[in-house]
Amino acid sequence: CAEAIRLGTLLAEHPAGNQPATHALLALMCLNAARLPARTDQFGNLLRLGEQDRTRWDRALIHRGVLHMGNSAQGEAAGEYHLEAAISACHCLAPDDARTDWGRILDLYDRLAAINDSPVIALNRAVAVARVHGPAAGLEAIAAIPDRRALESYHLFHAVLGELEAGRGRKKEAVLHLRSALRLTEVPSERALLRRRLLECGGSGEE
Repeated sequence: CAEAIRLGTLLAEHPAGNQPATHALLALMCLNAARLPARTDQFGNLLRLGEQDRTRWDRALIHRGVLHMGNSAQGEAAGEYHLEAAISACHCLAPDDARTDWGRILDLYDRLAAINDSPVIALNRAVAVARVHGPAAGLEAIAAIPDRRALESYHLFHAVLGELEAGRGRKKEAVLHLRSALRLTEVPSERALLRRRLLECGGSGEE
């Protein structure tokens, strides 16, 4: 991440690369990288966004990201990098998880989905739908994804389904989805998180 930001900064400082899209990409990278120090606990276990200690977020990187967002606004239209950076900024600038502006995030995902029909973006949008309108609405949004079969091999697809079912109190269904997610990832930190969630939902923590 640091090397990508360094190269992006060199590009933005060059007359040929000093473009709104370059600054939007730099803003996105800075804002996402700012949260890296809090993504794991002292044992290397992944922490979900609401579990992270926001005092560990890199405020200098957040400030850089916001500055680049300002520079990116010189263009006439907002592209994908602009919208993704704005979504990341909503998280970085919220004082805590409960006060995150999910309504704005959903609006940004609506705009992003209008220019990129990626099923992954649609899945992320469904998470925002769930935060604004509840887990049942989030599940309906997932069911409405036209090419959702393309997500069947994506572990986060099943993990999101598991979280939304758990949010509805349907722990049996949640366990089935979380086990599917566990089967589809070999990353130790991700597997540890999924096992923890399985135990919390009444599962065995095994595939």
